[in-house]
Amino acid sequence: MSRDLHLNELGEFLKARRASVNPADVGLPTSSEQPRRVAGLRREEVALLASISTEYYARIEQGRLQASTPVLAELARVLRLDADQRTYLFELAAKNELPPRRTRQQVDPQLQFLLDDLATSPAVVVGRRTDVLGWNQLGAALFADFGNIPEDRRIYIRMLFTDPALRALYADWEEVAHLAIAQLRMESARYPGDPQLTALVNELSAMDAQFRKWWTEHHVAARTLGTKRLHHPVVGELTLGWNALGCTSDPDQQIIAWTAQPGSPSHDALRLLASWAADQNLMASSIVT
Repeated sequence: MSRDLHLNELGEFLKARRASVNPADVGLPTSSEQPRRVAGLRREEVALLASISTEYYARIEQGRLQASTPVLAELARVLRLDADQRTYLFELAAKNELPPRRTRQQVDPQLQFLLDDLATSPAVVVGRRTDVLGWNQLGAALFADFGNIPEDRRIYIRMLFTDPALRALYADWEEVAHLAIAQLRMESARYPGDPQLTALVNELSAMDAQFRKWWTEHHVAARTLGTKRLHHPVVGELTLGWNALGCTSDPDQQIIAWTAQPGSPSHDALRLLASWAADQNLMASSIVT
C-alpha cells in the first residue's frame, strides 16, 4: 500500500509538471488553428521526448508502474524540473516505507537550551507537517504566544491560514503561504500517505480555497533560507533573514532562526522587541506570584 501511495503522488506530480510546460519551449510545433485541449504537454509528447512509449509513460503517471532511474532522469529533463523538483521526484520514486509513528515529536532539552540562549534571534523548531515543537521568548514575541495554543493547532501552516494576526504580520502573505505549501509538499515526500498530514490537508482545503488550489498545483521547494518582510504590531516594519538548520537527533525537525543585518533598523527593532518581551514576561510572572 505504501508503494502505491508513493507512485500515485509521483504520477500526480508528473501530471502537474507537464501541464506547466510550454510546448514551444521544448521544440514542439504549435498551431493557432488547432487549439490544444489540455494545458502544457500531452502524454504522448512527453513520451516522445523521453524516448519511451506512450503506454509506458501513462502507466507511470497513473501510479501503476515504478519507473527506472534513467527514465526518471529523462522525464526530469523533458519536464524541465529544477533542483528541488528533481529531488522530490527521485525521493518519491525511491520510497518504500510506512508513514511515521503517530507519537508527537518533542524537542530535545539541550536544543531548547540553545533556543533560549538566542536572546536577540527569534527561533522556533518545526517538525513534520510544520508542527511548532519549540520556541524561544523572542520567537513567541515575533509570531504568536505558542504556549497558549493547543498542541493539535500549534501547526505553522495551519496558523498561517487560520490566524488573522499571523496573516497580517506578513507584508507579502500570499508569497509566504504559497512557499509554505511548496515546502510542506517537499517534506511530505518522506511519508506519502501520512494520515495526520492527510487530515491537515483535507481540513485546510475545506476551509480555504487558496490553500486547496495551491496544494493541487504540486509545487515543491526545499526549506533552506530566505528573507521575510513583516509588519509587527509592537515594533513596526522588519526585514529579516531566516535560515533552516538540521537537527541531528531527529531529521524530521528543523530549527528556523531569524536574524537582521547588524546596525540596520530591523536589528534595532529586534532588540527593542526582546526588551519588550522580557518586560511582558516579568509582568506576567509578578501577576502569578
